[in-house]
Amino acid sequence: MILGTLLSDPMIFIAWVVAILIVLSVHEFSHALASALMGDDTAKSLGRLTLNPISHVSGVGFLMLLLVGFGWGKPVPYNPYNLKYQKWGPALVALAGPASNLLLAIFSGIVLKIIAGMNILPPENLLFQFLNIFVILNVILMLFNLIPIPPLDGSKVLFSILDGERFRNFRSFLETRGPILLLILLILDNVVGLNIFGYFFNAIIEFVYSLIF
Repeated sequence: MILGTLLSDPMIFIAWVVAILIVLSVHEFSHALASALMGDDTAKSLGRLTLNPISHVSGVGFLMLLLVGFGWGKPVPYNPYNLKYQKWGPALVALAGPASNLLLAIFSGIVLKIIAGMNILPPENLLFQFLNIFVILNVILMLFNLIPIPPLDGSKVLFSILDGERFRNFRSFLETRGPILLLILLILDNVVGLNIFGYFFNAIIEFVYSLIF
């Protein structure tokens, strides 16, 4: 639990907070940028086409990240009817967020690999630790948001694929029950201790670190 580091190691806690603010801001900004590039100015007119964390960070989502390691920013509004690509536009807007996390993870991973390879900083150095946190956070946020359950980004991709009339009832079910289903999964995973997400995310993170070190 990230919040637990507040007393045990305040500097690491601050590093986590800074990393969360940066990652969430870039993630939500990327949604706004994608929608603007495809012709919709809704997010821009509401001041969301910015990297200012105040515009993007959700209090509840931020707290969830500190408590359980999963969270979210303020949803970026857009008008799907204004998008250049009607069928795949919403999916592209949705994927822009996880794509930004992937790019940030790759960049920070490369920097971490260079630092580790050249022995520039010891592992206990705060910058070294921050880069570790940045890689982990971006990987987790990317994977979590790709889950195809509303309101996560992956659901928009799923709905673009299942856009036919025969899937209307299924889409309606997910749109109305998705958030509850997601909450139940998170409770089972973190409170009951199933740790399904944890096993999967840890496996991916271990793979990422096998590429870095």
